[in-house]
Order: sequence, then C-alpha cells, then structure tokens
Amino acid sequence: MEYVTRPGPQGRYAGRSAEERRADRRARLIEAGLEMFGTIGYATSTVGRIAKTANLSTRQYYEEFSSREDLLIAVYDTIQSDAERDVGEALASCAGKSLGDRMAAAISAHLRSTATDLRRARVAFVEIIGVNPGVEAHRLQTRRRWAAVINALLAEAVESGEIPERDRRLAPIAFIGAVNGLAQDWCAAEDRPPLDDVIDQLSRLATALSA
Repeated sequence: MEYVTRPGPQGRYAGRSAEERRADRRARLIEAGLEMFGTIGYATSTVGRIAKTANLSTRQYYEEFSSREDLLIAVYDTIQSDAERDVGEALASCAGKSLGDRMAAAISAHLRSTATDLRRARVAFVEIIGVNPGVEAHRLQTRRRWAAVINALLAEAVESGEIPERDRRLAPIAFIGAVNGLAQDWCAAEDRPPLDDVIDQLSRLATALSA
C-alpha cells in the first residue's frame, strides 16, 4: 500500500507545523551559508550551491531569503548574537573585578565564540567586509554595538574611581579596529598562531583603554 503524507490538524505535516518547518529550513540554510561563505568564500557561493548544501531547492531558498546578501547578514548576525551572549555571560561572571580583568574576559569570550570555528571567523572578520553599501552599513552598526559595550565598561570604571574621567570616545573605535585587523590577518595566515596568543595580545592592548 502506498501512503501519502497529508496535512494534519492545523496544517501540520509529519507532526510539525508550517512555522516549525520554515524554522528548520531557515536554520539549515544558515548552516549551509556558514559552510559555503566560511570555506570557499561569499563571492563564489551561489544560491544553487547553498541550497544544495542545505538539501533544499532554490525555490525554498527564496522563500526564506531574498538574496545572497540577505543570507550573509543572517549568518553574520547569528555569529554576533552568539558572541554577545557569551560576552554577556563572561562579564556577569567577573562583576566587581578590575577593568583589565573584565576586558580580558570579554575579549576571550568574544574570540572563542567567533574564531574557534575558522568558518565563523572568516564570515565575521573577512567575508562581511565591502560586499555592498547595505551590508557595510549593517556591519558598521554592529561595530557600534560593540563600541557601546566597551564604553559601558569604561563608564563603570570611571564611576568606581578605577580610572580618571576623560574623553575616551575614540578609544573603543580604535580598539575594535585592532581586534578586526588582527583577526583578519590571523584568518589569512598560513602559519596561524594559536588563538590564545591572539587573545593575549589583544588583552595587552586593552590596558591602554584605562590610560
């Protein structure tokens, strides 16, 4: 006997609602985007290859994402959201400690979240850059959110009397530039040093923020 899958109550197929099936497709496409963008690069990743990697059709791809850029942003935002969660947890665990200790904890959490998997590092620090004005504006907005985290840490240190009050508006921007530049070079290096060395170097640079 041949069995035909039919929608059940409230439009459910095989026990899953339409919303659940869409969420599954979206998650599979984001994972496929991470694989493609993080290995062969954004420029050479076609919608067809991404859909095939996700075991979906191009029609299903366009039901979830309007373009490759749309998927790239979704992959990037997933990486950044994970990093924001991990940094938040790290900062909560060292509340009350010195600015240097809190910066070191934040740097470690951020890079272990974004760079332990080289695919994530490549998307976060390389492939997202210079795609088009819309993607670039989104990347810069994300940088501003990270700058706000650093500004909040500096403000707390000033309030506690740990560091003197002065105009430090440029400091977070300069430090984020150092993070991104070092991470980009680290991704591109053939003889890549351990991630712990990158974290240690950036933690040393972070001490300048208290000056």
